[in-house]
Amino acid sequence: MSASKTTGWHHLLETSADDYAEALRARDAAINGFLEIDTDRRRTPGGVSPPDDAPPDGAGPLAGLPLAVKDNIAVRAFQLSCASRILANHVAPYDATVVARLVAAGMVPVGKTNLDEFGMGSATEHSIAGPTNNPWDTDRVAGGSSGGSAAAVASGMVPLALGTDTGGSVRQPAAFCGIYGLKPTYGTLSRYGLVAYASSLEVAGLLSRELGMVRAAYEAASGVDSMDQTSVGLPDAQARPAAAVQRVAFLGGELGLDERTAQAYRRMREVAVGAGLTVEEVELATADAMMPAYYTIAAAEASANLARFNGVRYGERPIFAENPEALVRHARTEGFGAEVKLRVLLGTYVLRSGFQEQYYQRAQRVRTAIRRELASVFANHDLLILPVYPTVAFRHGETDLTAFQQKLADRFTTLANLTALPALSVPAGVYDGLPVGIQAMGPAFSEERLMRFAELVAAELPPERPPAYGVPLCDEIGSGGGA
Repeated sequence: MSASKTTGWHHLLETSADDYAEALRARDAAINGFLEIDTDRRRTPGGVSPPDDAPPDGAGPLAGLPLAVKDNIAVRAFQLSCASRILANHVAPYDATVVARLVAAGMVPVGKTNLDEFGMGSATEHSIAGPTNNPWDTDRVAGGSSGGSAAAVASGMVPLALGTDTGGSVRQPAAFCGIYGLKPTYGTLSRYGLVAYASSLEVAGLLSRELGMVRAAYEAASGVDSMDQTSVGLPDAQARPAAAVQRVAFLGGELGLDERTAQAYRRMREVAVGAGLTVEEVELATADAMMPAYYTIAAAEASANLARFNGVRYGERPIFAENPEALVRHARTEGFGAEVKLRVLLGTYVLRSGFQEQYYQRAQRVRTAIRRELASVFANHDLLILPVYPTVAFRHGETDLTAFQQKLADRFTTLANLTALPALSVPAGVYDGLPVGIQAMGPAFSEERLMRFAELVAAELPPERPPAYGVPLCDEIGSGGGA
């Protein structure tokens, strides 16, 4: 099924923008997924040329669909706060390329979504706007750092949302909320207009309940961008990995999963076998080195990227400072939250003179070893199937997982970021009232292969909606169609 006129969403902004905005705010009151809502504005690309094959306005599968955008991605005339006090009053003067291309395909940005400050977190709790709640159980987190985007989709407020993924920040909230979350091959979606956290790791990603919508949005937004030196064009169809899936690898050994996640992982294996795929187990020799390497690299790059937020050109200034050094110190002390300060300080430490070889450069060598091991896996298997997170959505605060345990739990998702490879979080069923997502990873440019696998899974395990949010807003306010 395509993402075209199948949902009723395409009528919404044409006939009932005011009703939609009111319904958005009412439903979001229990979720806190949005930081800003405005359904009336129309966007055109902010000085960025759409791709040559972009459909004319009003045509194509995405035309007329509302779009939610994580608030670390620029949308012209919307705020760009990164959920941080230091950017609380900043308004974007242009569109990010990925936004401009989706707008060129006919989509309409309707709001900016909540996140962990500057994308640093696994729960969307480190935000000046407070935490985002999971639509399946509002006492639990929606995941992070793209929790607002995932919750907005899962609760039926929008059909598609943009997030960012630095170490799992699209896939983990997608898994917690029971929807699809695509982390694409590094460079295929432009990073221009994305507020940098860890430049060599992070990518823009897509979240939706409909796989066809993810596919259509990826096709519309991908491609080389002259404004982003890290962007790459998609190879010709003949040069990309074949879309067919025949042989898949699952992780062997003790994975440390909770019972619901372990049950979903076993069920996913049964689905793969039932679909006629060859299933084998693999173990990764570099597994124990992934988390130290990831957090060393991510913190180092965060320290460098966030140095620009000093109260001089960007961010809120203190009312009074005796000298420039005091100004910067006060701006960062008052503007950054505790988690951001922790990661910036860690990154500054590992980049100190004399320490770079011991920490940062060593982490980069580990990263190379991880890439080589994954290349050997994909030399013999079409996909690697692995958990997204070792637990289901945990409760707010640290009653279920401490902050340190949350970081360690990113061990399954950081693999795709360290290797620049694509990965897709796939809904794998609901267990004791909470959804579980399992991710599929593939070689570079294998996004279509990931989606073909997800289609196999959906035939047995179709995505479900949270009981309290079973009706999407496009149907609730009478725009027609059915989701």
